[in-house]
This record gives sequence, structure tokens and C-alpha cells, in this order.
Amino acid sequence: MIVWTLFLLAVVFILALDLGVFNKTPHIISTKEASKWTLIWVTLSFLFSGVIYWLYTTDYIANPDGLKPAVASMKFITGYLIELSLSVDNIFVIAIIFASFKIPQKYQHRVLFWGILGAIVFRGLMIFFGVMLINKFTWTTYVFGAFLVFTAIKMLFSGEDEDFNPKDSFVYKTLGKIIPITSHMEHEKFFILTEKGKKAATPLFVALIVIEVMDVLFAVDSVPAILAITSDPFLVFSSNIFAILGLRSMYFFLANMLAKFSFLEYSLVAILAFVGLKMLLHEWIHVPEWASLGFIALSLLVGILVSLKFGKEKELTDSDL
Repeated sequence: MIVWTLFLLAVVFILALDLGVFNKTPHIISTKEASKWTLIWVTLSFLFSGVIYWLYTTDYIANPDGLKPAVASMKFITGYLIELSLSVDNIFVIAIIFASFKIPQKYQHRVLFWGILGAIVFRGLMIFFGVMLINKFTWTTYVFGAFLVFTAIKMLFSGEDEDFNPKDSFVYKTLGKIIPITSHMEHEKFFILTEKGKKAATPLFVALIVIEVMDVLFAVDSVPAILAITSDPFLVFSSNIFAILGLRSMYFFLANMLAKFSFLEYSLVAILAFVGLKMLLHEWIHVPEWASLGFIALSLLVGILVSLKFGKEKELTDSDL
């Protein structure tokens, strides 16, 4: 438990440093600043795979699957890349939520900060129960695998999704029955007092709750996906946390460029289908860790390159019109 405690304390310290020092004053995060922090988080994540290698050469961390250090490191990186890639859809929805509630850019980081705290708790619970189910009922592996393949097929043939309007969502309507909602904002406050002296939720708080619920829904896909790579609790949790911590900077980096990555959706389909089939066929086909990592990295690379190439061609075509 010492490693778990130190890891959680490090996460709390990083978040406190983030909100209390680097982003103490609300400001608009530029693409340059977001790209710098995205690079820092990705670098830290890959460096942590070295910590994973060291931990699994010692007895400091439980190793229920008897993983070799190199395999554990590759599983961590593979899980991290899966979580990071599946976050793209999450980023798109977050952008819609902020636009719908007219959240000023300088306050968006604060909403995402508290959203990440909630995501860490909910992801931790989902991972705990997911690992427990797989370890206690081995047949749940096939259930998760089938669900991921179904999700991939659904994404492939769904076509254009209907416009998502957060104000029409069940969450927004339910929240309005619990507490009054106001369209007025007072700096970065989540609650304010109305003229009648009643407490009301500002758009910042409403956006936070909707984002939290949407993250739980996205975790229904992402948690089974990483459980296809490993059921080791620490590897699953730590890779999830690093992906979540880097989500804010990646949001500000990609929010204005999502249209250019339209073909990345097919990469996500390929990744979900791959990990789903891996779970379904694990008793008959063993896929080496380097092959899993290579397939996922290649899928993301191809999706990004194709998106950039055809995105540029589309922009040139639109400019001619």
C-alpha cells in the first residue's frame, strides 16, 4: 500500500500545484501553453513507465499476474495510449458543453480541474469493480470483449450522430429540479445568491456536473478496453490517471482543431475492435505485448496522418469554393 499511497499523494500534490500555482489566476490558455503542457504530460507518462519497470523488479508493489518488468512497462504504455485515444471523443463533447453553457475560456480550466477530481474517484471505483469481476468471474472477460466489439461496430456504422444539446439532457433537467439554475455568472463561482436570497447554480457548476456524467459514460468503454490489456489494478489505475491528468491540456490543444482529426474515429474503431477480439480469443490466441502496443500506436499514427492529409485537401477545396 506504500506505493499506492505515494502515487495518490503525488497526484494530489500535482493537482494542488496546478490550481494553486500555475493556474491560480483564471486566464485564457493559449495553444502554445496547451501544447507545452501536453508535451510535458506525455513525457511524464512515458518516464513513469520506467518507474513501473523498477517497481516490478522489486517487492514494493503487488504483482498478481506475475508480470516481468518489461511486460509491465509495455502494458502501462499500451493502456495509457488506449485511454488517451478514447479521450478524443470526450474532448469533442466537452467542447460542445462549454459552448452550450457559454462558459468563458478563462474559466474552462477551473471546471475541468474539478471535473478531473471527480473522474479520478469514479474511474477508481469502476476499475476496482471491473478488476474484481474479471478475477472472480472469468466469463465477464467475454462480456467485456463482446461489448467492445459491439461498440466498435456501432461507431463504424452509426454515421453522423445527432447534435448533442446538453440543455436537453436528462442530467440538466434533473439538476434543475434539485437546485435553481441561473444563467448569470459571477467570476468563477459555482453558486451565487439570487435577488430573492436563494442559492442558485451557475453555468459553471451545471457544466461541471454534465461533464462528470459524460465522463462516467465514456468510462464504460474505456475501462473494459484497458482491462483487455491487463487486470493488474495498479497498471490499470495509473495509466488511467495519467491519461486523465493530461486531458485538460490536450483539450485546450485540440479543441480548435477537432475537425482536422475526423479520420481518427476509424482509429478508435480499430483499437476497440482489436482489444475486444483479444478478450474474446484470449484462450486460443496469445497476442504479445509488443504486438498490442505496436498495433495501437500504428492505428493512432495512421489516423492522425490521414486526417491531416485529407483535412488539408478539404480546406483547399473549401477555399476554392
